[in-house]
Amino acid sequence: MCEDLGFEKLLSDEGFFARLFARSPSGAGREPLYGPDLPVVLLTGGPGMGKGRLLRTVRDRFATKVPVIHLDCGSPLYGDRAQPEPGARSEATEVLVEVARRLSVWQGTGGSFAFPRLFTGLAVIATGVADGTPEAVATEIERYEGLAQKQRIPGLRTGDFWRGVLRGTIRNLLTTLSGQELDPYSAAVSNALLDAIFERVAPRGRAELERIYGAYPGAAGQPRHGLRNLAADFQAGGAAREDAESFLFRALREDLEAAYASLSGYMRRVGRPGLLLDHAESPLGERLLRAVLADRRGGQRDRVVIVGTARRADGGAFLYGGLPSREAVRPAEFRPADGGPPAWTRRTDSGAERAPLAGGVLLLRMPVLTGDQLRRETERRQQRAEPEGGTNRRRVDAAVARLSGGRPHTVIRLADAAASFRMPADANDRDLLAASLRLPGDGASDQPVAEVLLKELVLDQLPVRLPTEHHDQWLDLLTHLSVAHDEECADVLLRHHQSGRVHHLTAHHVSQLLTDTGWPACERHFIGDFGLRQLLVHRLYGLSPDGAAWYADHHLLRDHYAGRSADGEGAQGQGPVTGRGAVQGLGAAPGGGAVQGLRTASGRGGAVQGGGAFRSVTAHRMNHHLVSGGADDVVRHLAARLPGRPREWCAELLEIAQAPYPGGADARRERAQGLVTVDGEALLRTVDQLLHAVWLCEERTRPTGRETARTLAKLLDLLSIMEFDGAGQLSRTATEWSGLAENEQPLLRCTCTQQLGRRR
Repeated sequence: MCEDLGFEKLLSDEGFFARLFARSPSGAGREPLYGPDLPVVLLTGGPGMGKGRLLRTVRDRFATKVPVIHLDCGSPLYGDRAQPEPGARSEATEVLVEVARRLSVWQGTGGSFAFPRLFTGLAVIATGVADGTPEAVATEIERYEGLAQKQRIPGLRTGDFWRGVLRGTIRNLLTTLSGQELDPYSAAVSNALLDAIFERVAPRGRAELERIYGAYPGAAGQPRHGLRNLAADFQAGGAAREDAESFLFRALREDLEAAYASLSGYMRRVGRPGLLLDHAESPLGERLLRAVLADRRGGQRDRVVIVGTARRADGGAFLYGGLPSREAVRPAEFRPADGGPPAWTRRTDSGAERAPLAGGVLLLRMPVLTGDQLRRETERRQQRAEPEGGTNRRRVDAAVARLSGGRPHTVIRLADAAASFRMPADANDRDLLAASLRLPGDGASDQPVAEVLLKELVLDQLPVRLPTEHHDQWLDLLTHLSVAHDEECADVLLRHHQSGRVHHLTAHHVSQLLTDTGWPACERHFIGDFGLRQLLVHRLYGLSPDGAAWYADHHLLRDHYAGRSADGEGAQGQGPVTGRGAVQGLGAAPGGGAVQGLRTASGRGGAVQGGGAFRSVTAHRMNHHLVSGGADDVVRHLAARLPGRPREWCAELLEIAQAPYPGGADARRERAQGLVTVDGEALLRTVDQLLHAVWLCEERTRPTGRETARTLAKLLDLLSIMEFDGAGQLSRTATEWSGLAENEQPLLRCTCTQQLGRRR
């Protein structure tokens, strides 16, 4: 796998990270970006966008030049390490200890680091060990003694924070209490520990402890009080423990800042240190981000570069202080394709200290691959000569582009699977999902690439807040929801497929979980990412023989909306458009042309009129009827509704025909060209052909091009000269639709299909 694929500019000697660390991968100095007040950089993008890959590559490129530590906040390792002594350790403290240990043996320019400020706080919370005896506390503290000061050659000074060598001294002082009769949790143990620490601290170190721990809440400038309060808060658990952990994180950054700000550090150290937090959307990662953001908002300054990952496009709900992100001031954004990084400054007005944490963030939008990058990636993997003159490669390129949407991980997997895969020119893009892929590893066997991608993009990246009881059915639920358009039909499917279970997810819950995971929304499709939807549609059709599960879901929705129609609900909702489904525009182009777009400010399955993705219940029903074997009924419905209303009819036709095609033989192209006999009058036969031509265009998984464009123009021109009211308006529609089809553009634009058009 190409670790720097798509990140070349970000990682270059003159790129964003070189300036952020003030050092290039080759070791040359660079003008630092931002500072002395630094933003926290969050890499935003959903599954497969390469956030973790970028962090690993940054570590590999820069870690020999500047002290850069990569942490996986989603790893169970830190919780496992904390488990033996839950009163004296936590996930957060174990992460901090991991950082300090790695930097205490760092061998780059300037040498290793010491962490006396962090050590002091860790030593005090060690009094919470289960045994509570002086011996047990001393044993716990010994885990951290190597962090307190650098190792020196005997006879040389050990630094001016401590008097002499610290190692072993605290144990000696604490064990003098071992012979005394003490309650295990007696204050004598913590008092003796504080005495041992302050006996060994040098004047400069004492001043630092007073400055840092004297500022702990309730300390009133007294470091001993601050350290006791720190230990008490840690023992209290909950929010109090989080406050203590945040303070320890500040102490670690203070140690790093001191190593750079001292005279020797100024002479010897280069660049900026960095912490790379993968899976920072996890509870542990969020606590670390919250801590540093709150400190910097409050005026604390350090030169530690913090780069984390965020699945949500807005960086995370915690950044906005309970406000919907769309109502709060948005963080600065950096899109690499737009040029250099933006200017960034923090608010300095009277309300700055109460501002949402988002003000301290720079969102780096993970780049999708360009068309050229995608083509190079597929081309270099092709294994066979192509006597067709490159026809197969071009067809594969197009399929990979549409199925991936430029998502780097998906591109890489599909390109690998397509290396020896032959795609007929008229194949459906989803045919590629059945191609075999062999992953690296001993004993690895071939797997369909669709299964690999669903595991990596869905099962391996479950929503952080997905309740445990739903883990086993998350993929199955999403599979069935691939045929849903809005929250109403999603709820119909969810009620059916969760029957018999105690705990149910609603469409609103699933929508929020998809947003939290970083999957985009679309106003016309509940699963708003085109590529993910194709993976799920492919899986749905294969769940049962002959696509039985596919047909069952569409029949369920067809019958639901048939019931709505029977109750007299012709329009799908009434009233103003609000909230997640707000419509930005709907209408035929001048002269009765293509619907120019259904755009929402945000929303998954947004509204055309007050809540649904369709203009009417009937159109919604016909959409599901079309894809589940009811094409003839749909043709009769459309033919009956055309005379006198061509503009509205065009919009309804596009809504009905924007649908996937089930697996198996596909006769739509032949039917569009009139090669399949259809009984009836000329109007009905022409509508039949037009429906199938539009369906081909609107599925977006087959090439259309000039042939389909000519077919569209011909059929619409035929309708325009027929004897019914408004027929002449269809002539302009013929020109507009054929132009869109020839250029592989959607006839009915929505967020996900519009993105496909932009990425071509």
